[in-house]
Amino acid sequence: MGTSRMFRIFVVLGSAFMILLIIIYWDDVGASHLYLHTPVSPGPKIPHPPPKAPPQTSRTPSFLSDIDAFVNQFLEPGTGEPTDPVPVDTGNQSEKAEERYVPRREWKIHLTPVAAELRERQEHRRKLLQEMCANDSIVFPGKNRSFDDIPNKELDHLIVDDRHGIIYCYVPKVACSNWKRIMIILSESLLRDGVPQRDPLAIPRDLVHNSSMHFTFNKFWKRYGKFARHLMKVKLKKYTKFLFVRDPFVRLISAYRNKFELRNEDFYRRFAQVMLRRYANQPTPPATVDEAFSSGLHPTFSHFIQYLLDPQTEKEMPFNEHWRQVYRLCHPCQIQYDFVGHLESAEEDAEHLLRQLRVDNVVEFPTSHRNLTASSWEADWFNAVPLEARRELYKLYEPDFRLFGYERPDSILNE
Repeated sequence: MGTSRMFRIFVVLGSAFMILLIIIYWDDVGASHLYLHTPVSPGPKIPHPPPKAPPQTSRTPSFLSDIDAFVNQFLEPGTGEPTDPVPVDTGNQSEKAEERYVPRREWKIHLTPVAAELRERQEHRRKLLQEMCANDSIVFPGKNRSFDDIPNKELDHLIVDDRHGIIYCYVPKVACSNWKRIMIILSESLLRDGVPQRDPLAIPRDLVHNSSMHFTFNKFWKRYGKFARHLMKVKLKKYTKFLFVRDPFVRLISAYRNKFELRNEDFYRRFAQVMLRRYANQPTPPATVDEAFSSGLHPTFSHFIQYLLDPQTEKEMPFNEHWRQVYRLCHPCQIQYDFVGHLESAEEDAEHLLRQLRVDNVVEFPTSHRNLTASSWEADWFNAVPLEARRELYKLYEPDFRLFGYERPDSILNE
């Protein structure tokens, strides 16, 4: 009789405690579903010692610390690599592929180490970034702000793949189309006949650059609300972060060739007409790109450089992403990148990176040598650009030169 009574007392007390707990955490529980439905997929099973028990504190756990705990249980500390699997959610098959867990069977553990030369190359590039960010002799807008101070709209180039724990900051005119293809393959966000697409080159170009195909940091606010910025920092800490860069001046030549020497209606109307009116003595330029090309009229490379140096340009709108500086796109002084690739060593760097991510048996980087802009062309392209304009242009892009280890182009700047 006494045992039964004691049992009923425990049931009542337990129920009361649960009701109280729900009331206390009601607001947070209402928002938690925004995060919990996004799984982190398993990667290769890597043995690791059991985690040390955290020190006991008297502070009441917050919902934000619960998010950390939830993410940490799926990640190998300090590597950004998934460890233990999460259960398959079959309740809603209409969820996007990037939000579903599909067991992977392609994983393998590599038996031979990455070449010491490639590891040293990455160590040098990461160390250089850290040194330049700490060096007071190099100054640029936004260098010393915190990650929290970066406006949400400036985080739109950071693509997240939760399946493999990867964050890629894409830089236009630096093989970003192919790296976006790789991110689509890895996230399995594109299905063909119900099966994830496996061939990067089979992905149409219009889909590659379709923002709906990529989950970027600037979309976190809509999905996670007030916890968005905190969750970004959790993933930045745990995931593998990478970007690819190239010589800043060569990147500008490539942007000009692609957007103004080819028929591009959008860039003609938005930018070329402005350049023709301001710098080419064409008060009424042709209405369409076809009319302009038919009459042999398009901005010269020198006009393009004038446009970049014109203070009025940025007053009207920020630089277009194809010629915006990398430090403005990827925030290298606020984000500690784990891998910095150079287009000049793209094949070696891509192989190294995919192997480091342990996905080189899932996807290969599609190389292409079609219509590439070579560094050796710089002198020819800048011949028609006045010397003073070249030096002003270098000042505009000097942070990118120094942050990523590109030599000052003295042959162009000292003539």
